[in-house]
Amino acid sequence: MIKNIAWEYYRSLLAVLMHGSLSAAARALDITQPTVGRHIAALEQELGVALFTRSQQGLLPTEVALALQPHAQAMAHTASLMARAAGNAGDGVAGVVRISASEVVGVEVLPPILARLRERHPALVVELVLSNRVQDLLLREADIAVRMVPPRQERLVMRKVGVIDVGLFAHRDYLARHGEPHEVADLASHALIGYDVPGPVVRSASGAWQAYARERFSLCCDSDLAQMALIRAGAGIGGCQVLLAARDSALQRVLPQALTLPLETWVTMHEDLRSSLGCREAFDALVEGLQSYTAGTLT
Repeated sequence: MIKNIAWEYYRSLLAVLMHGSLSAAARALDITQPTVGRHIAALEQELGVALFTRSQQGLLPTEVALALQPHAQAMAHTASLMARAAGNAGDGVAGVVRISASEVVGVEVLPPILARLRERHPALVVELVLSNRVQDLLLREADIAVRMVPPRQERLVMRKVGVIDVGLFAHRDYLARHGEPHEVADLASHALIGYDVPGPVVRSASGAWQAYARERFSLCCDSDLAQMALIRAGAGIGGCQVLLAARDSALQRVLPQALTLPLETWVTMHEDLRSSLGCREAFDALVEGLQSYTAGTLT
């Protein structure tokens, strides 16, 4: 028989799994340690299994607890979605809007756009998720996403906001020390900065970009922000958005004719969110702002 077990029991289970102790879980949940302990004990009794064993290292999860973890995470995600949906309902531009974007776009491009959005609608709360992973809007991992690959999912509202060109750049000090490559083959004698694990954008590259491949990199990192910092520090040659590099006079583009990667840029949102004033305002602000950015007029 299926039992109706209180959600707070699973919430406490997830907190203990994440934080490793009753006390740490209690601090994270802003409840008392005895309350967390009672929740775990009650959940073990309802399920008829042991969820943790005690050791010198603290509470160790059993195989049953680990098996329950993804389901508890799904419940927590659903609870968060319900809270956001309730907050976005009603009149006025208010509630929470969760926006997903890549690291570089989220740090270098979106701040002035979001600042103006919040000036117009101070009751709107923006959650900015920086990730190079394509967030699944159908599962509501985000309400709105800025993507550098064309959306393929159905039931999405989508607007193409322009094309962002990516090229290879190096600090002028690096080029003064090592010389400038004049042909793609010259890259073999340079320190190249790039990814560790290729993402969707990288996998879409072809042609001359094959010379800029993982096995040739001298410095590898999956953080685009770290790659940009390395380029700015004069560590080597790496990929950068042309519009961003134009802001720094010390960065010089190399092999512009041979190596350019145009990225279609989209703003996407689940179609069910069109009834949310907050999501619609955020969507429109992102479209307007990113169109200005791709046109080179964003300030």
